Amino acid sequence: MAAARKHKRMAASQPGFLSFNSGLDGNSSDIKRRKRVNKNKKKNWNKYSDIQDVEEFLDDVRLQEKAAGGLIAEKPDASLFFVDTGEKNKETQPRKIKKVLSLYSLLCHCFFFPAQSITVLFFSLLETTVKKGKRSKPLRIDLILQPDSRIPAPKNVLAFQQPNAKKQRRMAEKAARLAAMGVLPRREKLLQLRRAAAASGLPVKETPVANNNPARAFYDLWSAGTPETADPYYLEQTKKKLVKRPDRLNEKPSVLPAIEVVGPGGSYNPDFFSHQDLLREAHEVEVKKLKAEERLARQLAVKEDIATEESSFKEQVEGLIEEGDVEPEEPEGGSEDTVIGPTATQEKKTEKQRRKEKAQRIKELRRKAERQMIDKQQQLFQLRSIRANLKTQEQRTKQRQAQRKANQEAQKSMPRRLGRLKFQAPDLDVQLSHELAGSLRGLKPEGSILKDRFMSLQKRNLIEPRERAKFKRKYKVKYTEKRAFREIV
Repeated sequence: MAAARKHKRMAASQPGFLSFNSGLDGNSSDIKRRKRVNKNKKKNWNKYSDIQDVEEFLDDVRLQEKAAGGLIAEKPDASLFFVDTGEKNKETQPRKIKKVLSLYSLLCHCFFFPAQSITVLFFSLLETTVKKGKRSKPLRIDLILQPDSRIPAPKNVLAFQQPNAKKQRRMAEKAARLAAMGVLPRREKLLQLRRAAAASGLPVKETPVANNNPARAFYDLWSAGTPETADPYYLEQTKKKLVKRPDRLNEKPSVLPAIEVVGPGGSYNPDFFSHQDLLREAHEVEVKKLKAEERLARQLAVKEDIATEESSFKEQVEGLIEEGDVEPEEPEGGSEDTVIGPTATQEKKTEKQRRKEKAQRIKELRRKAERQMIDKQQQLFQLRSIRANLKTQEQRTKQRQAQRKANQEAQKSMPRRLGRLKFQAPDLDVQLSHELAGSLRGLKPEGSILKDRFMSLQKRNLIEPRERAKFKRKYKVKYTEKRAFREIV
């Protein structure tokens, strides 16, 4: 390499040499000479050392390892060259050689391969011109270009990754643990049930009719509903078939109508008797309210005795007068003769008394047993009275059942306790006799439609009874008097 650089410098120093770089005018004084540096220091080794020839050699080695699977110098001659025994088909051979030559020129112009590597590839391409009829064998160029490198390809980690692999592994472990315990999953149980039903001949699900069956049922194409042509089991598993709604959810919470029609007495021009009935009903409501208030007042009334002058004087004097100590009087008799507590002790029963008591108990038990037998015999003569008593009890039971059923039906129309508050019926909108108007023009509006609908929802048990929220100010209001107002006053 040093000789080549020296030859280049000598050629460049000649007066007739033309350089690719326009900056060089051919004067040898302008050519930069090699710097004379001290290579004893380690920092100048890589800075001023020319290693281009080493890099080219290493690139050539890497290329041979990639293309030929190793160094060409180490490969046998049988893998690089072959003996040409002649070609029978002379027409197709030049065409193939032209293709190889065109590929050789393309590699030379477009790629930066060393000459030795390109020559090896050229001879390998020439080897592919085989006889006609042997196209089933792979081409030699394909065999040469097959990767036979000693260095393994890097492992693609993404190719081995699975979504939710940890979750799937945990579910599989749980299923295996349950299977070892004898517990089957729900799908497996349903599958076994279907197989058992199919083996016994019982139809589990209705099989859908095929579309090409001429005996299938027809439906209206323009109807609102669409027929379910899919498998019922498939619709249930895919959640496309809705679950059957329970019957209790279809029942209304109250039998009351959404809009209650007011009686004839509430008309703008009612009949006299109808208006009086409405007034009587409103009067009864007010009387009930007054009685409830009076009962509450009586319950909360103070029941203590009223203080008098004597009682008040005793309260004032109490604690001021000191009473003398009263000595307890001793009994007249001496304490020696007095006896405290029972003195007589119970004597032990003799054997004769025990036998007598035992005989008395046995006699009492026999008498009770005989009495029971007599009562059972007497019941045979009381069949009529017993039958009459049973009939009376049955009638009484039926009456109680009817009354209980009537109470349950009445409870359906009554508001239930849904919250902490109890429903209170609103006041009736009543006009007195002198307030009635003869026409709609003179009628005064009463009540509120919004409030009436709100109370109707509470009465029909659709919402819980509520009360208006009370406004409570968190801070104290401060009133100030402005100066302009103060000047006027």
